[in-house]
Amino acid sequence: MPPNTKQKLIVLIGPTAVGKTKTSIHLAQTFNAEIISGDSMQIYKGMDIGTAKITQAEMEGIPHHLIDIKNPQESFSSAEFQQIVREKISDIHSRGKIPMIVGGTGLYIQSVIFDYQFTDAPGDAEYRSFLEEKVEETGIAPLFEQLQSIDPEAAKNIHPNNTRRVIRALEIFHVTGKTMTGYKERQSDELLYDLALIGLSMDREKLYDRINMRVDLMIENGLIEEVDSLYRSGVHDVQSIQAIGYKEIYEYLDGKISLDRAIEKLKQNSRRYAKRQLTWFRNKMEVRWFDMSDKTYHQKIIEEISEFIAGKLQLKSNK
Repeated sequence: MPPNTKQKLIVLIGPTAVGKTKTSIHLAQTFNAEIISGDSMQIYKGMDIGTAKITQAEMEGIPHHLIDIKNPQESFSSAEFQQIVREKISDIHSRGKIPMIVGGTGLYIQSVIFDYQFTDAPGDAEYRSFLEEKVEETGIAPLFEQLQSIDPEAAKNIHPNNTRRVIRALEIFHVTGKTMTGYKERQSDELLYDLALIGLSMDREKLYDRINMRVDLMIENGLIEEVDSLYRSGVHDVQSIQAIGYKEIYEYLDGKISLDRAIEKLKQNSRRYAKRQLTWFRNKMEVRWFDMSDKTYHQKIIEEISEFIAGKLQLKSNK
């Protein structure tokens, strides 16, 4: 496909708490864009505080997509994300707007912008049946432990109770001799869009301070009550509550740890996640990075980002 026929797409990535929300609104206003959430947990209804979900007021009238599209009991995969987002990109273009993905879930974003195939790994129905029988006999735990030893990276991204995905990952390894992670890494690196890929970074200590303050604010704003509501409504052992901000409070509600320890773990897990996000983005994608460490220069940096996007995609600014 010749480059000039590709649809234009802005992607704004960066670790949690780096300042993506405010920056994205400014960019959306500048380029007449609509925002697609690239966060794997903001899809869930009723999970607002712990996912730092954008509020109606913060949206400033900019249309947002892929927020509140699933109930917490439902699972969601990168393959499903890929399909929905590609449809949204075409829909936004059809209305004369520019689509902009904003978020921090690296695999999800990667699956959209590259020619990423989820279904072309060969299968083995007999081996799959054998694994399904094992689950009937012993439960999923032994198979999940097997996956952790074979492909720890895939195991991080699969809920221990998601039988279908655990079996699929083991099946791919059995048939191809390659882990699911390795198989995905061999995917095509051809970009499907005329892309401006921007990353926001920050001095690590400043970012960690922001994360700690954000967690304190979440507690103040009612995170415990939000999680307790899910807990009491019977949302247990599902993908959504494995999210940082929920699994730690569930441990507290289960009586396994104190509230202070749960909050301490939440901060620690959020900092570790931010570090993993940055590592993923730097290793997997060609990103133009902008440093948000100095607050006094934020407006200037946003202007620089706007200039980069305008030049890269040949877009006119509204400002």
